[in-house]
Amino acid sequence: METFKFVKWFKEFGWRHLVGMIFVVFAIYPILFVLTNSFADFANLSNSKLIPSSITLKHYKLLSSDPLVPYFQWLFNTYKVSIIAALFNVFLGTLAAFAFSRLQFKGRRASLLTLVIVQMFPSFLAFVAIYLLFFQISDVAPIMGLGTHFGLILVYLGGSIGFNSWLIKGFMDTISPSLDEAAKVDGADEFQIFSKIIAPLARPILVVIFVITFIGIYSDYILAAIFLKDKNLWTVAVGINTVFVDDFNADWGVIAASSVIAATPIAVLFIYFQKQITGGLTAGAVKG
Repeated sequence: METFKFVKWFKEFGWRHLVGMIFVVFAIYPILFVLTNSFADFANLSNSKLIPSSITLKHYKLLSSDPLVPYFQWLFNTYKVSIIAALFNVFLGTLAAFAFSRLQFKGRRASLLTLVIVQMFPSFLAFVAIYLLFFQISDVAPIMGLGTHFGLILVYLGGSIGFNSWLIKGFMDTISPSLDEAAKVDGADEFQIFSKIIAPLARPILVVIFVITFIGIYSDYILAAIFLKDKNLWTVAVGINTVFVDDFNADWGVIAASSVIAATPIAVLFIYFQKQITGGLTAGAVKG
């Protein structure tokens, strides 16, 4: 009888718990592996274990005290570029989304289709063109050319505003136009409608866009490696890959320690904005 109840429970509910546990193991194992090996005394990945035989803090000490490895300067650079680019992405994307969602103007539909089509092309196709463009800009305006954070931020802005605008527009389309009409009756202009009504109601999707953009820029390596040549301007990804990785060897202990330090703010960000992220992703997909 008990066996029958268990089989019935497993068929109805238990298999879900089993699948969930499997996914949890797959998600947690890499995190534990990186975390434990950041304290392990080893030089390569081949002799690493989930539970290291000896514990050391030398990798963290190297990152914090070695004058040849300005890790926290790289971390600051990463924060600066990621936060500024993410904020401007949200701001400009929100303005564009409001225009496409609420305003009527010539070429509106063609512009929307252009945004979608452009996003279909892989970004690496434009790397050579971007490099040549900013190489020439360096001669005219060095502050925003190659080797500058300003120039790198401009590239990040151009690469994601279209996609972000499309996502935000989808969310704004779910906000009832009757709110706009009521505000206009009370004498509000378009900017007041945007700043007082639409933008506050769109806060969940704006948080989602900020977090997604921030993480994408925070973890980017290729564009930062192309743009930044000065060691003191490197981001974490560029610095660690350049100093501790070569064609035949890599200091996995330092890489693991760096990953733990760099990933902690991302985890905190996700936990803090968890409710807004969930609400933003679901609300934008519901009509009515």
